[in-house]
Amino acid sequence: MDITGASAIVTGGASGIGAAVARQLAAKDVKVVVADLNAERGEALATELGGAFVRVDVTDTEQIQAAVDKASELGELRVLVNSAGIGWAQRTIGRDGDPASAHDLGAFTQVVAINLIGTFDAIRLAATAMSRNEPDEGGERGAIVNMASVAAFDGQIGQASYSASKGGVVGMTLPVARDLSAVGIRVNTIAPGLIDTPIYGEGEASEEFKANLAKNVLFPKRLGTPDELASMVIECLTNSFMNGETIRVDGGIRMPPK
Repeated sequence: MDITGASAIVTGGASGIGAAVARQLAAKDVKVVVADLNAERGEALATELGGAFVRVDVTDTEQIQAAVDKASELGELRVLVNSAGIGWAQRTIGRDGDPASAHDLGAFTQVVAINLIGTFDAIRLAATAMSRNEPDEGGERGAIVNMASVAAFDGQIGQASYSASKGGVVGMTLPVARDLSAVGIRVNTIAPGLIDTPIYGEGEASEEFKANLAKNVLFPKRLGTPDELASMVIECLTNSFMNGETIRVDGGIRMPPK
């Protein structure tokens, strides 16, 4: 699919993988709406790319719709990349046998609300706008890429909420792709492994920590880069025969229990 001149929404687009995706989209002459909670970074990136920033909490349907409306103002909305998400680590039960020490149910609910429900909400609203596009010569009206995680398959100790949310994204990829095939919209999901983003901090201690993590990567023995993830996003968006698939981009890692 030719995305030149189209508009796109990237949730979680102000930093990390989302920002790398936004830059690679802009390099292809796509007008990008950076949809994020971080206004300072989001506005700066949108200005850099000649796009727009919309403050979006993906648990707020009205804010997602505002991003869809803004993207539609910039051009024909043909691209959605769902990169917004949070993590949480906590064991299912505590060590003292007290129910109060069990996994925080509110935290579990929040992770699922952001990572899974927020992803679906963005899909249904953006796809509705895409369905009104004129199809291209191949019958396509748009393409969607979701960001899951290898935790969907190799969840570690304490990752019940995160793995459940990302597993849900993987699980809905094919049925949503089947739903949207009727209007010429493709849906794929990428499951990143360990990616070198600001979440790991900076400095000597951070580098030592990342080097230790990289020991589990099959090859190359390092963390992935946001640009490597972004390039796969672009491939999924532009390759018209990519549909209904979840792709691991992880250097061959299979996460150990802890």
